[in-house]
Amino acid sequence: MTATVTSPSARDAGGEEPGTGGARKRPRIPGRLRRIGLPYLLLLPAILFELLVHVIPMVVGVVISFRQLTLFFIHNWGAAPWSGLSNYKVAVDFDSAVGKALLHSFFITVLFTVLSVGLCWLFGTTAAVMLQDKFRGRGTLRTIFLIPYALPVYAAVITWAFMFQHDNGMVNHLLHDQLHLTDQPSFWLIGNNSFYTLLVVSLWKGWPFAFLIVMAGLQNIPSELYEAASIDGAGIWQQIRKITLPSLRSVNQVLVLVLFLWTFNDFNTPFVLFGKNGNAPGSADLISFHIYQSSFSSWNFGSGSAMSVLLLLFLLVVTGVYLAVTSRGRKASDV
Repeated sequence: MTATVTSPSARDAGGEEPGTGGARKRPRIPGRLRRIGLPYLLLLPAILFELLVHVIPMVVGVVISFRQLTLFFIHNWGAAPWSGLSNYKVAVDFDSAVGKALLHSFFITVLFTVLSVGLCWLFGTTAAVMLQDKFRGRGTLRTIFLIPYALPVYAAVITWAFMFQHDNGMVNHLLHDQLHLTDQPSFWLIGNNSFYTLLVVSLWKGWPFAFLIVMAGLQNIPSELYEAASIDGAGIWQQIRKITLPSLRSVNQVLVLVLFLWTFNDFNTPFVLFGKNGNAPGSADLISFHIYQSSFSSWNFGSGSAMSVLLLLFLLVVTGVYLAVTSRGRKASDV
């Protein structure tokens, strides 16, 4: 049997080794470069979608806020005249009708957000604490409690809108016809009662999220802490005040911030409840729906964009202050 030996001269002359069929070896990417580039490659689709869905429309909205974009320029918004800060001046002029309406909507939104976030946190935390101990049917109750969070928002709010109808709604049928708590059927979708309607719907669809987050946070609290506290004679309220709430501080900080941003920006709920009426009632005029009406009812997109930018700046400031205060409090408690 004869062994074939390839000389260096043969490899250098042809550039290939005999028997390889003329195939060149592809250069390999260094392992370090591949490890560094792979995460960015996997993030590329998400970055592109973020640019298309959020960043680019936001930049366009900021540009529109500096133009007098009305119905006459809607087909060619780039030809709308440049207005500078005039749209912002109109929005913050609280002596004018536009400014007064925006300020009223802002106060309504603040009150609605404080009540909704507070009640969502209270209901969610109470339910999570009550379902922490094992008992028969706990899994079924957890599933039932999460149904409002799992339902599509439009389907759920439309159902509530039918329930709050004046003539044939279930709420008036129960309160007036069955329990006789009211002298006559109430109007829930117009007038001052619309604020309570909006708050009830927001609470119904928001508290299961708080329940889910708090329930997950409770899993990280060692059961030995409660056993030791019980042996020392601490009651249920003392255990909640001394163990549960301090242990959930970081979870609650994130939960409250997320609920605040979601509730303050809520557009779907007032739109589905009151959108068919053309305008939201004054007592339920949330700022997100107010901006929508200012843009599409009067066809003044420049003014509506300016209001949107002001809302964005307000939320950024509130979020920054909240994070600064909570982080400082967390460092103080750690010390």
